[in-house]
Amino acid sequence: MAKSANLYARIEPDVKEQAESILTALGIPASNAINMFYKQIIMHKGLPFAVRLPGEPLDVSRTTEEQFNAELEKGHADTDE
Repeated sequence: MAKSANLYARIEPDVKEQAESILTALGIPASNAINMFYKQIIMHKGLPFAVRLPGEPLDVSRTTEEQFNAELEKGHADTDE
């Protein structure tokens, strides 16, 4: 079996530049980052993050304290995942 395979992808130049700048600062070559991403896809059996349309923004002025605290807890749980 081959030790590596080529991947060709088109991405926006600005996105590539910004991401590679961050990866360089982290000391991670782009090819390693892509490999890590693919391994996460395998481990999660899907994308390693939620893909969804943004919901309606929370109108804090119309929520009770309990509703507000529940939203905070959901956000905290999302970051833990």
